[in-house]
Amino acid sequence: MPSYSGVWNLTAVMQAVGAGNWTNPIAEIAMFFGGNPGTASNIIQYVTIATTGNAIDFGDITYIVDNAASFSSSSRAIVSGGIGSGGVTNSISYVTFAVPGNTSDFGDLTIAREGLAACSSSVRGVIGGGVGGGALRNVIDYVTIASIGNATDFGDLIASVRALAACSSVSRGIFAGGFTGSNTNVIQFITIASTGNATDFGDLVSARRYLGGASNSTRGLFGGGSSTNIIDYITIASTGNATDFGDLPQSGELMGSAAGSLRVVWAGGESPYRTNIINYVTIASTGNAIDFGDLVLAMASPAGCSNVHGGL
Repeated sequence: MPSYSGVWNLTAVMQAVGAGNWTNPIAEIAMFFGGNPGTASNIIQYVTIATTGNAIDFGDITYIVDNAASFSSSSRAIVSGGIGSGGVTNSISYVTFAVPGNTSDFGDLTIAREGLAACSSSVRGVIGGGVGGGALRNVIDYVTIASIGNATDFGDLIASVRALAACSSVSRGIFAGGFTGSNTNVIQFITIASTGNATDFGDLVSARRYLGGASNSTRGLFGGGSSTNIIDYITIASTGNATDFGDLPQSGELMGSAAGSLRVVWAGGESPYRTNIINYVTIASTGNAIDFGDLVLAMASPAGCSNVHGGL
């Protein structure tokens, strides 16, 4: 068998798997769904988190969508809710990380909404908050990721909120920040394997909306929001207030975010104009973010997830 080494992108990995020349096809992939490069889009793009470089086209969502939420297992990436040409949607769609291509229908949320956030374990995806039907929502839904079907009611957030962020460990889901009528600094948590209402965790360093959250199994990081460049972090297994981590290179909001085992990446956003910049930090350290590469298009609010985040 030939010897294979070095940095591989997803297409090359899949070709090697098909030829029987790759014993472990798992690469750390960050996926970004939709977003707004000027109007809502259906693009899906990805990066390999352990490297640096520009995003690559993966396929298309079967509808255009902006301001959606994304979550994932190690095999499936799922996009839910958002707003597109038909207005606010309740659609849930998915792709398989290992197979570049277009989304397939998964089911529907309990309520159509945009500006929502999602987190997941290897079994469940949990979707919270948003705005739909002309009102802020406190609803939390969940789905079983390995199946297909409509979402089920999980419980309620502490308050009705949109433009929030989320991340998870294996057991806990975290929702942070957002807009409740004014910007909020509230961090709240749920136990993913159960159902019930969210519980107070602590406070962000600053109240802000449209921030981007992601985590490994230990730390949750929250970057940007409300035209700031703040990055703060929490230890998910505890409760308490967030701590300053460092800064993004530019102030901004509406960034997509995703975590690998060692890194968090933030992609796109408005600062104040739409950008294609991708930045990253090393989760276990503290410090300022570093340039990673560029998205395919400059856009706000791509919905990010990964196959190696803290809930898996």
